[in-house]
Amino acid sequence: MLVRAVRVSSFLLGAVGGYRLASLDHGADAFYRLFPGFSGWPWIGLAAGGMVGFWLGGWLGEALRRGMARFASAVRQMSFPDLLSGVLGVLVGLGLGLLLSLPWPRPLPVVGEFLPVLLTMAGGYLGAVAAWCKKDEIAGLVGGRKPGRRVAVLPGQVKILDTSVIIDGRIADVASTGFLEGTLLVPAFVLKELQLIADSSDVLKRNRGRRGLDVLQRIQKESKVAVEILDPDEDDGTEVDLKLVRLAKRLGAKVLTNDFNLNKIAELKGVDVLNINELANAMKPVVLPGEEMVVHVIKDGKEHGQGVGYLDDGTMIVVDGGRRFIGESVGVMVTSVLQTAAGRMIFAKPKPLERAL
Repeated sequence: MLVRAVRVSSFLLGAVGGYRLASLDHGADAFYRLFPGFSGWPWIGLAAGGMVGFWLGGWLGEALRRGMARFASAVRQMSFPDLLSGVLGVLVGLGLGLLLSLPWPRPLPVVGEFLPVLLTMAGGYLGAVAAWCKKDEIAGLVGGRKPGRRVAVLPGQVKILDTSVIIDGRIADVASTGFLEGTLLVPAFVLKELQLIADSSDVLKRNRGRRGLDVLQRIQKESKVAVEILDPDEDDGTEVDLKLVRLAKRLGAKVLTNDFNLNKIAELKGVDVLNINELANAMKPVVLPGEEMVVHVIKDGKEHGQGVGYLDDGTMIVVDGGRRFIGESVGVMVTSVLQTAAGRMIFAKPKPLERAL
C-alpha cells in the first residue's frame, strides 16, 4: 500500500512538473521553432513527466518501505527508556537548531534560505546522539530514580553473568585466578531471579538460590576483575534470557553461561557466548588410548559385564568386563575416548592379572 501511494504521488508530481516545464515561454518558443505549427508539447511533457515519476515512485516507495521496516524492527528491540531518551534528544536538538538559525536575518550565499533547515536537522541529529549516550541518566530522571552506573569499558570486554552460571559456582574460581579480563556484569533482573529462587518454598530451589547469592558475594570479594551490578530497565514482562541477550547485544558484551538453551538463543541473535561447561571440558587432562590408570569401579554399566567409574574431574570411565570389580580399585588400560555434547567418556579394559590395592 505504501509503495502504491508513493508511486501514485510521484506520478502526479512528475506529470504536473512535465506539463509546466513544457509550457514555459522560452521552452515553448524553442519547440515551436523546431516544429512550427505543433502545439502539443505540454501534453508530451505531461506524459514524459508522468512516466518518469511513475518509475521513480516505485523505486522510492520500495526504499521507503524497507527503511520503515528496519526502523520498526529497531524500535521493537529498544527498551522504552531508550526510545524515550531518543525522542527527547531529537526534540531538544530541533529546538536548539531552530534557535541557532534565528540570528541570520538575511540569506547567505549558496546556502541561502536552506540554512534554518540544515541547522535544525543537524541539531536534531546531535541531540539524538547526545541523548543516546546519556540514556541511563535520562531514564533515571524521568523515572524518578537514581540512574544506574554505566559500564565504561570497551565493547567485547564486558562479560554478563546469567543465573545458571552464578548458581553453578565455578565462575568464582575462574574469576579468582585472574584469567578473565574486563568487567563482569550482573544485571539487576538476574539478581532478582536469584532472590526469587532463594525465597522459593521448595527446599532444593531455595538452597540453589542461596548458593548463587553466596557465590555472587564471593565473586565481588575475591575476583581480580571489576564486578558491576547494572540497574534494570523498567520491567516490560520479557523473559530473563531475552533481556540478557538484548542487553549483551546493546553493550557489545559476551554472555557467560552454562545454559544450553540460552547458548543457542544468543548464537541465533549474533551474541558471543562463553560456556563454562565447554571451558571445563577443554581443561580436562588429555587421555590417549594405551594409557594406564587406576579406577574405582562403583556400579554396573549399560552393557553386560561393564563396570563404571569416575575420575576426579567427573569424567566417566566405562570398564569392559569390570562388573566383577565393583567396589574395588582396578588398574585399567584406555582403549578409546568418546567426546559427546554432554562431556567425555573413556572406555577401558582391566589390565591382566593386575589389581590396585
